[in-house]
Amino acid sequence: MSDTRLAEAATLSFARHETFAPRFGWLHKAYIAISNDTDVFLQKDASVVLGVGKNMVNAIRYWAYAFKLTIEHPKGGASRAFVAAPTWEACWLLDENGADPYLEDPSSLWLLHWWLLSPVCYAPTWWVAFHALPSSRFSESELADFVARHVRLAGWEMPAAASILKDVDCLTKMYAPRKTPTGSPGSFEDLLDCPFRELGLLEAVEVRPGEGRTWRFTSTTRSTLPSRVIAYACLDYAGRHTGGAGSVSLARLANEPGGPGRAFRLREPELAAALEEVYPQHPQITVADAVGQRSLVFTTNPSTLAWNVLDAHYSHVRNRIPTKEQWLADHKELDAELQRRQRATKPPALAKEIP
Repeated sequence: MSDTRLAEAATLSFARHETFAPRFGWLHKAYIAISNDTDVFLQKDASVVLGVGKNMVNAIRYWAYAFKLTIEHPKGGASRAFVAAPTWEACWLLDENGADPYLEDPSSLWLLHWWLLSPVCYAPTWWVAFHALPSSRFSESELADFVARHVRLAGWEMPAAASILKDVDCLTKMYAPRKTPTGSPGSFEDLLDCPFRELGLLEAVEVRPGEGRTWRFTSTTRSTLPSRVIAYACLDYAGRHTGGAGSVSLARLANEPGGPGRAFRLREPELAAALEEVYPQHPQITVADAVGQRSLVFTTNPSTLAWNVLDAHYSHVRNRIPTKEQWLADHKELDAELQRRQRATKPPALAKEIP
């Protein structure tokens, strides 16, 4: 391997989570809090407002940002501080009239997982683990070394080794169920600690002498991952990476770094089965065979189709919330920041967005 896509997909950001994986209820807390007060993370009583310990406030702020549910923008005036505004996607998902404000549907966790890894990714260790790691099995030290290698290839300033190790530890805490002393999977309280363990993407394997803790990405059936969420991710990826083409091969969706196959740990036949289940209800997409290769074909903008498919899964949320255009009109500071980013030649580093 002589290059990396990390610099294109992610921005420099390590150990911003304060060692805390996202906990049940945190994202909804963040959405409600910043909807009422964009300064909430700057306030001395932020821990009281959010109902968490003081050391968790920064973690909530980071995860809301990393999941693309907030945008940080300058407070203005003489202040150099950054405040937060909820994105339209946060409204769509977490508003009381939204798709799933309390994240009770596992579909929403899969969706957030996709948003976390999508460009611009503010969790580069996560991106490397899912999209660049050559093996499904790894030790914590192996993953840390591999992340450091990709950082060097990306031309970034090397973070402290301890920061990368904190990311690796947080990633395993986020996705791998804890085990009881008897060896059985964790309890309901385990999912409250981090609901993303419910996805079953990662598991601990036997610890070998001198190897330390070892983990493995699973390849089991994704029974909680709906076909429409898979189709959304495929179309979302196509919208970002096909350059106006009217199709994308399933092999590319399954195997290319940044694609849904690697993000969800799905193989090409599983992607095909999901798309074949979805496209009869959405005639603007289909799966076609050509020259021994299967492709997802779309007749209009794939990014628009992606949201049509996703919104249908959640009973057409867009009929009961403001449109994205209305949302941006009501949040001009957010619109201004989005436009500034579009003009920038490189996405801003999270270290600058969140002082």
